[in-house]
Amino acid sequence: MSAALEVRELAKSYGGEPVVRGVGFTVEAGECFGLLGPNGAGKTTTLRLCLGLTAPDAGGIRLLGHDVPTQARDARRRVGVVPQLDSLDPDFTVAENLLVYGRYFGLGDAAIAARIPALLGFAGLSGRSDARIHTLSGGMKRRLTLARALINDPDLLVLDEPTTGLDPQARHLIWERLRQLMQEGKTLLLTTHFMEEAERLCTRLLIMDAGRVITLGSPRELIAAHIEPEVVEVHGPRCDAWAGQRAQGLASRVESVGETVFCYTQRADPLLESIAAHPRLTYLHRRANLEDVFLKLTGRDLRD
Repeated sequence: MSAALEVRELAKSYGGEPVVRGVGFTVEAGECFGLLGPNGAGKTTTLRLCLGLTAPDAGGIRLLGHDVPTQARDARRRVGVVPQLDSLDPDFTVAENLLVYGRYFGLGDAAIAARIPALLGFAGLSGRSDARIHTLSGGMKRRLTLARALINDPDLLVLDEPTTGLDPQARHLIWERLRQLMQEGKTLLLTTHFMEEAERLCTRLLIMDAGRVITLGSPRELIAAHIEPEVVEVHGPRCDAWAGQRAQGLASRVESVGETVFCYTQRADPLLESIAAHPRLTYLHRRANLEDVFLKLTGRDLRD
């Protein structure tokens, strides 16, 4: 199997309002593919279409060798899903949550029980088998949800914002576990609002907005294609005045956002020399990153 997921000209509307408009992409087996976009971009609808949970108005989907939605049930037997919101059963223990979930895939209790110790070890929850869900921290619940998604040993793991609400320690642990899964040959399909997460994990990613694909490529390719290599963020009194007088001639592109001026440039040295002549200004000099690409392509306006 060369591709885990193939999507062609996918379209979906609700009440006559287009939500997904001609989206197409391929997720190769063994890669981590990121699906990025602001709120309302169509990411969740696209995921539901790919899993056969929503019927498309047009387009084609082939998931793990099965046509979706006609063969979605067969395809989902080989898929694990980590939803955006935890759906663990508070009436069950940690082990019982895994046991009940495994039964949905037709697995026998003995087979599930044999997998539970390794899954809890993978999730850093060894010794918590009999714990009730309300006794777990947010990070523990998230790791248990990941372990639950692996109960059927899936070929493809779909993760919808897997680290939202976690502290940095828990987030880094989840990242390490996801890298481990990729090394084991699993395919990951990831949505996230953390650009650092996408940049660290994704081999390729797609950015969409208003239901359309804007761009697709590896994080490095997208940064090189869309953003100048260096960024200087400038703060301080009369920052806008300095930008209007000096920065325009020294940077390829200048954006004022609130009390910060973002200067995008091929070479930052002239900008830094100009800032040094204004001691009341402070700055951060850094390499361009995926967040710069995302904001340039989708805008800085808030989405509700």
